[in-house]
Amino acid sequence: MTNRLRTEIQEEELEEQKLIVEEKPVKKDLPDNFFTQFLRNGVVTTDAATSALPFIFYVAFLGMLYIGNRHLSENNIRDIDKISKEVKELSWEYKSSKADLAFKSTLTEVAKRVDTLGIKEANQPPQKITVKEDVQE
Repeated sequence: MTNRLRTEIQEEELEEQKLIVEEKPVKKDLPDNFFTQFLRNGVVTTDAATSALPFIFYVAFLGMLYIGNRHLSENNIRDIDKISKEVKELSWEYKSSKADLAFKSTLTEVAKRVDTLGIKEANQPPQKITVKEDVQE
C-alpha cells in the first residue's frame, strides 16, 4: 500500500462526510403573516413582549377573578330567587291554614264536630260563681 492509496481513501472519506453534511432547508418556526411580521419588524420587539409578560399575567389573573366573581354572583341570585319562591309558597300555605282554622273554629263547626262525641251546646247562659270569704270549710 502506497501513500497514494491512503490519500485516495482519505479523499473518499472526506467526500462521504461532505455528502452527509448536506444543507437542510431552513424551516420557519412561525408562519409569515401580519402578526409575526409586526412582532419581528414592528413596534413590539421580543424584549418588550418579554418584559410585558408580568403585566399580561396580572391582567389575565384579574380577568379570571372577574369571571369567578360573576359565576358566584349568578349562583347567589339563583339561590335568592329559589328561596323567595319558597317563602311565597310557605306564605300561601300559612294563609290557607289560617283561613281553614278560622273556619273550623266557628261555633257551628265546633258544634257539628262535638255532636258526634255526645256533647251538646248549652242552652243557658253562663253564670258567675262568687265565693264568700268569711265562709271557709
